[in-house]
Amino acid sequence: MRAIEQRVLGGPEVLELVEVDRPVPGSGEVLVRVRAAGVNPADWKVRSGQVGRQMQPPLRLGLDLSGVVEGTGQEVYALWLSQWGAYAEYVAVAEAALAPKPPSLDHVHAAALPTAALTAWQALVNVAGLQAGQRVLIHAAAGGVGHLAVQIAKGLGAHVIGTARAGNHAFLRELGADELIDYTAVDFATVVHDVDVVYDLVGGEYGSRSLATLKPDGLLIDAQGDDAQSYDAQPGPRYRRFYVTPSGADLARITELVEAGHLRVHVDQVLPLEDAAKAHELSESGRVRGKIVLTP
Repeated sequence: MRAIEQRVLGGPEVLELVEVDRPVPGSGEVLVRVRAAGVNPADWKVRSGQVGRQMQPPLRLGLDLSGVVEGTGQEVYALWLSQWGAYAEYVAVAEAALAPKPPSLDHVHAAALPTAALTAWQALVNVAGLQAGQRVLIHAAAGGVGHLAVQIAKGLGAHVIGTARAGNHAFLRELGADELIDYTAVDFATVVHDVDVVYDLVGGEYGSRSLATLKPDGLLIDAQGDDAQSYDAQPGPRYRRFYVTPSGADLARITELVEAGHLRVHVDQVLPLEDAAKAHELSESGRVRGKIVLTP
């Protein structure tokens, strides 16, 4: 099969198109023919060695996939964490991570969902327990995770505030955002107050600046891996570091939202597998609206 692999850490140029044997599923796994693979910021962070606990080469990137189970023909999608990921024509995946592909979506749009949708769902529902009437501030609201988090939060009945460039405001209003802040023109920390939950998808100093926007018992969820020690002096349960977890059961909940018309994913670009390096360059630019998808 064809696959994209890397032998060293580095820039997009380390991604190589190779011919390799198909993977052999282990216990509890099935072989999936990949029809589309999503591209996530985590991919290029692992590729370049920016993730503290990164996998070491040789490796194959790709967390998101949509495809067909060999032998049964079942259409599935998944988030799968593996040394040998979805940038390939075939991948071995744990059955517990799989969910039936939403019938209304093609493989490209299904592959754009798992990591971003689960990152939004698990943080806002499982960690924050977001309730109707609460106020939530979502940073990078137009990005892959952000634009889905806006829809999930709105579906839960929350008042949704997002930071995004002005050019993305109309897009986000269509998705249900109640208030939008152009972070290039306005300091969100001076205009946002009394927030129940901040969902930080930017990292860096955004987290510490966001503390001022929270209610006394508010919660900051950090999905970017910043050091929790910088928040230790803050009173109350104000900080949670969040890591997404593969879950076919949670994906099934995502499928329900999609099929009910309450969640849609925006695909910015679709590129062939051999253009993985270009996909990474685009993703690293930070200017992608929604998701990039590769097709083998």
